[in-house]
Amino acid sequence: MMLVPLRPTHRRHPDESQDPEPRTTPRVTLGPDFRQDDGVGKTARIGRHGLATVIAALALTACTTAGPNYALPDRAAVNNPSAQGQFDSGHEKAFVDTPLPDHWWQLYGDPRLDGFVTEALAANTDLRAADANLRRADAVVAEVAAGRTLSTVLGGGTSLDRPYTTGGNLPGTLDYNLGITLAYPLDLSGRIRRGIEAAQGDAEAVAAARDNVRVTVAAETARSYATACTANMVLAANNRILALQRQTLNVTQRLQRGGRGTAFDVTRARTAVDQSEALIPAQVATRTAALYRLATLMGRAPADYPKDVATCAKPPALNRPLPIGDGAALIRRRPDIRGAERTLAAATARIGVATANLYPQVSLGGSAGFTGPVSSLGSTNAFHLGLGPLISWSFPNRPAVRAQIAQAGASADQALAQFDSTTLEALRQTETALSAYAREGDRNAALRRAQSSAARAADQAGTLYRFGRTDFLSLLTAQAALTTAQANLAASDALLVDRQVDVFKALGGGWQT
Repeated sequence: MMLVPLRPTHRRHPDESQDPEPRTTPRVTLGPDFRQDDGVGKTARIGRHGLATVIAALALTACTTAGPNYALPDRAAVNNPSAQGQFDSGHEKAFVDTPLPDHWWQLYGDPRLDGFVTEALAANTDLRAADANLRRADAVVAEVAAGRTLSTVLGGGTSLDRPYTTGGNLPGTLDYNLGITLAYPLDLSGRIRRGIEAAQGDAEAVAAARDNVRVTVAAETARSYATACTANMVLAANNRILALQRQTLNVTQRLQRGGRGTAFDVTRARTAVDQSEALIPAQVATRTAALYRLATLMGRAPADYPKDVATCAKPPALNRPLPIGDGAALIRRRPDIRGAERTLAAATARIGVATANLYPQVSLGGSAGFTGPVSSLGSTNAFHLGLGPLISWSFPNRPAVRAQIAQAGASADQALAQFDSTTLEALRQTETALSAYAREGDRNAALRRAQSSAARAADQAGTLYRFGRTDFLSLLTAQAALTTAQANLAASDALLVDRQVDVFKALGGGWQT
C-alpha cells in the first residue's frame, strides 16, 4: 500500500524556489571534492595558471546540489500497510470508519460547547505562544533566504600621510576613499538552497507543533466543560441517594419512638446519611476545578468562568457511533506525525549544508568608488570600477568537514527513528483510546442494568420493612446496593464522555482552521 502524502499546513516562503529535482531517500552521497592538501584554512589566490582548475571545479559544482534530496524513506513506519489500514479496535459497534470531521465537537450539537471551543482557540495563552514561535520560525526562513540576495557594502575613510625624514617634517597629504561593493552569491554547490530547505522544514515542524496545541486546547476545553457538567450529574445522583437515606432515617426514628425499632437501627441509618453527605464536598471541588480550568483554557481569569456551566445538569451526549476513519487518515491528520516528518526533512537538508563546505563559494560582484587626495575629490581621474567573479575558496579541513557530514547524517538517522517512534506512539494511543471507550460502553450498559435491579430491590425491601416482613439490616443492605449502583453509573457516565474526548484527541482532530 502506498503512503498517502502528509497534508502540508505551512506556507512556502516566497523567496524559496520550487525544487524540480526528483527526490531520493536521505542517504549521505558526497559529490566531487577537491583534494588540496597544501594548506588548511588558507584562501587560494587564483591566477592564470589556476584558471583551468577553477573552471573545472565550477562546472562540477554547477551540476550538483550538495547532499541528498529528501524523500520519505521506504522503511519508515508510516509505510507499513498495517499502520495505514483499519484500526484493530475499530470493528466495535461503537465506531464507524467514516472520516472524522475537522470540528469534531460539533457532533455533540451543543451550542455552548461550540462557543467555548471557538473562544479558546482564539484566546488561549498557549496558542498565542505557539503562534509567536511560528512567526519566529518564518523570520528565520526569511533570514536564510536573504543569503542568496544581492549584498551591498558602503565604505569610506580618510588618512593623513606625513613622511618623516632626518631633514625635518614635511607637509602631510590628506587622502580619501569612498566606494560601494556589490556581491551576488551563485550558490553553485547548493549550500544556501539546502539551508533554506532546512529552515523551511523547521518552520513547518513548528507549525505542526502549533497545530498540536490546537488539538489539545480543543480537547481539554470540551473535557473541562463535560467534567463540570458530569460533576453536577454525579452530585444530583448523590443527592437523590441522600434523600432516600434521610427518608429511611426518619422512618426508623418514628419506629423507634413507637417501640418497633431500636437505637442501633437509628444509628446505622444515620451513618449511611453521614457517609453520603461526606461525598458532596469532593464532588463540588471537582466541579469548581473544572470551571476554573475551562476559564483558563479560554484565556480568562479563573473566577471569570461561564456561570451557566456551574448549573448544567448533564454533559454533552453523543448517542451514535464515533467516526474514526482509518490509519492512513490518522497519519495525515496527526500534527505530531507531520512535525516529526518535517524535522526529518530538515535534518536531511543539513547533510547538504555540511557537504557544501567541500566546495568553493562563488559570487558575482563589482565595486566602484573614488580614491585619491582630498584635493582631487570628485575628479574623474579618482574614479575606479571593478567587475568580475569574487571567488572565495578556503581549502577545507577535510577530516573536520567529513566529521560534520557524519554528524548531520547521524542527526538524520535520529530524526527518522523519532519519526517512527512518533508514528507508532500515535497508533498506540489511538488503539488504546478506542479500546478503552468500547469497554467503558459495555461497562456502562451493565451498570445501568445493575442500577435498575438495585432500585427495584430497594423498593421491595422498603415495602417489606414497613409491613414488618423483613429486618432493618436487609433494608440497609438493599439501599447500600442501590447507592453503590447509582454512584457507579454516574461515574461511568462521566468517564464515558471523558473516553470520547480521548478518542477525538488521539485521532488528532481540531487543529484545522
